[in-house]
Amino acid sequence: MVFNVRKFLKIFLLTAISPLGTSLIPFIDGGKGMPKLYDGWFNDQISKQASTAVSKAIAAGKKKIEVQFPSVPNVEEVKFGTPLNQKFGKDILAKNLNVVGGYKPGSDLSRQLIAFSNIYWAKKIAGAVKGGALGGRPVACITAEPVTFSQIKSLGDLSRTGTLMSKKARSEGRNGEAIICANPGGEETWERISSAHVSPNAPFVILNNAYSTTYDLGNKKGYEEAYYLKRISKGWVYRAFPGPWEAYLEKPDGNVELVESYKSKPSLKEVSTFVRELSFKRYAVGNDRWTSGFGGRL
Repeated sequence: MVFNVRKFLKIFLLTAISPLGTSLIPFIDGGKGMPKLYDGWFNDQISKQASTAVSKAIAAGKKKIEVQFPSVPNVEEVKFGTPLNQKFGKDILAKNLNVVGGYKPGSDLSRQLIAFSNIYWAKKIAGAVKGGALGGRPVACITAEPVTFSQIKSLGDLSRTGTLMSKKARSEGRNGEAIICANPGGEETWERISSAHVSPNAPFVILNNAYSTTYDLGNKKGYEEAYYLKRISKGWVYRAFPGPWEAYLEKPDGNVELVESYKSKPSLKEVSTFVRELSFKRYAVGNDRWTSGFGGRL
């Protein structure tokens, strides 16, 4: 059978733009702009975008990096077990991490969904941190979250996992090892963590810190925000290195629209106020994702 390159390219392009292909991500880098809500958590768009951004940041000489996005589709409702979060746990986490016992009511995975999710995302970006397919740098994931590491049977490009600041995790460190640190806490502790765990000149990636002690976008410690996605009132803030910071309005139908771009990082107050006022100007009170009939989507 003769391989028809022209026909293949035609099908590829149609998949990228046709309605039948909206849930597919044919691009190696995940495409431009913020990931699609909420397909990006299920079809590798987020992991491709984040890996590409991290790879570019490391290639540009950045060693201290922050990666921040909601670790599950409905992070605000994680305790209530929304259908999307349950699907993410069953179809993505349990299978990709090969978690013993899988996802079921009362399991460690179901009760600690965010903690396991961050191990999954660390696994997905570890290839970029280690230096790509030909990279030989070991990459470890450490976390302060309650994860039963023995239940995870598939680590991919991660060389090991461990508990943040524990004697065991520190003693198992290897020369040249890069560290992905999931949810370490306030940024005032990051340098102490780096000194305890990270080899000289090796990449150190802060992944999905649960809260900010600066109450602003990103950090104030000089860590490059290589991949950043944050929900704000009526929209989102997005950035992928080396691109600009972008503000998106989330519309009543659940789609998003790019409404502003910033060459440098804006303040949280500035971008939140802009998007919120734009939403009210367009939709008044008719853009509420919580209320059925008023843009409710959950």
